[in-house]
Amino acid sequence: MGAAGRDRLATGAAALEQGVTRIAAVILAGGRGERLGGINKALIEIGGRRLVDRAMGAVQGCDPLLLAVGGADFDLAGPIHVPDLASDYAGPLAGVAAAVARLLADPPDLLLSLAVDTPFFPADFLERALPRIAGHSVVLAAFAGQDYPTNALWRFDSIRLLPAGLADSTAPHSLKRLAATIGATRLDYADHTDFDPFLNANTPEELENLRSRAARKA
Repeated sequence: MGAAGRDRLATGAAALEQGVTRIAAVILAGGRGERLGGINKALIEIGGRRLVDRAMGAVQGCDPLLLAVGGADFDLAGPIHVPDLASDYAGPLAGVAAAVARLLADPPDLLLSLAVDTPFFPADFLERALPRIAGHSVVLAAFAGQDYPTNALWRFDSIRLLPAGLADSTAPHSLKRLAATIGATRLDYADHTDFDPFLNANTPEELENLRSRAARKA
């Protein structure tokens, strides 16, 4: 059995211990990539693979898999595409809210959110996050004290009212504030690795650094 299979088995065992039967995932891919010249970050290749394909591989086993596309959809088979809801909100918070709205009719126990431009998202994130969510509403990814709230495991019941909050403008205006409001804990990967696995691509320099990292790992 390969490493991916072992990770899925370990994640399943951890989920059963927490009484979790279903985990959905949303890949946050609605960013406009303005500092990268307006390109669709989801389609950028790093190490010969598109960022969106890397993200989909990182959340294998989650059901359903949603793709938050913001205001502009793009052609990609597989995940369920969810556009932003009509509101004054934007960014990753709007993407999570769109996913929640789509899932309300058949809600999961937990929702994993993942920024599409996080090419080295850890394969064992769910396995490590599941034990930590007991007594909390969200587990935030972190490295050396820096939070990455786009990469998080959310208790669905704690965010099911988020779409209504967008509709009446009472919701927090960022995932960081939302997490602080509902009760968060952190999973700091500095305890497990020397490399920040949540680094993302917002600028040409960051993109080049990630490509260099992928080349070294090849």
